[in-house]
Amino acid sequence: MKHCLHLKDWQADEIRAVIERAMEIKKNPAEHGDVLKNKTLIMLFQKGSTRTRLSFEAGMTQLGGHGIFIDQKTTQFSLTDFRDEIRAVMRFGDVLMFRALKAADVLTAASFNQIPVIDACSEKYHPCQALGDLLTMAEHSGGLDKIKKVVWLGIENNVSNTLKLACAKLGIDVWIAAPKAHQPSIDPELNKMADATGKVHTTLDLKEAMEGADYVHTDTWVDMEFFDNGKVKPSFQEEFDARVAMFKPYQLNAALLEKHNPNAKIMHCMPCHIGYEITSDAINHPNSVIFDQAENRMHIQKAIILHLLGK
Repeated sequence: MKHCLHLKDWQADEIRAVIERAMEIKKNPAEHGDVLKNKTLIMLFQKGSTRTRLSFEAGMTQLGGHGIFIDQKTTQFSLTDFRDEIRAVMRFGDVLMFRALKAADVLTAASFNQIPVIDACSEKYHPCQALGDLLTMAEHSGGLDKIKKVVWLGIENNVSNTLKLACAKLGIDVWIAAPKAHQPSIDPELNKMADATGKVHTTLDLKEAMEGADYVHTDTWVDMEFFDNGKVKPSFQEEFDARVAMFKPYQLNAALLEKHNPNAKIMHCMPCHIGYEITSDAINHPNSVIFDQAENRMHIQKAIILHLLGK
């Protein structure tokens, strides 16, 4: 049974086929309006989301199917063994979309091979975001083969993990300009696989990283847990201050583009934390493709689901 967990087991041809399918669906939505009639997507959330829920639920609706939202906080997962409960939950759907606190729980669900399982964001992986980002790049570059260099700024995390692996498998050079990796996101096996392609490069020199880049991407390096009503919690103040000092030089802003590469397209998986990893003048820059990224989550989600169901 096919799953979408981390892209480590997806070959370049498979990644390419799903992205091309998404482009086809986006251009011809009416032709796919009932392809998933009477099919159900179970959407299990251990943590909140905006784009993940909207893109999957809207995507299923547009394909003629139905998405059922389950918030683990308001269900009985806390009262029973996870393995028992997830096997029962999967009996009610055709695909499980799981936004999880731990990738291990997603892998456990997939191990039963009851229905296809999608990691819709865990602490280590975000394959849907990576594939959606590649869809956006392909659109703006005129095809996947036209993308030559992608830069990641800030902190290495779940998003950069799967993005660099997918890009490397497709032969796209990825430059990581990040002084630190988010510890829970580190996957040595994924890193080894990506590094073996010879397409992943690391540097702390912004000039070197940005030179000739087609796209520059970033994500948050301050956690939601740091804040309470918009203010930093006293218990996180030391860590917050340390991160700001470390990562602020790698902030994605208009001045950075102007100095190092005025032609690079700007990307962010959202939500954007203005004044930290990105600034308003970058979000609203003529080179920004951030809102195309957001919409394309829906189109790539459709293609992923159809691929896993063999449609």
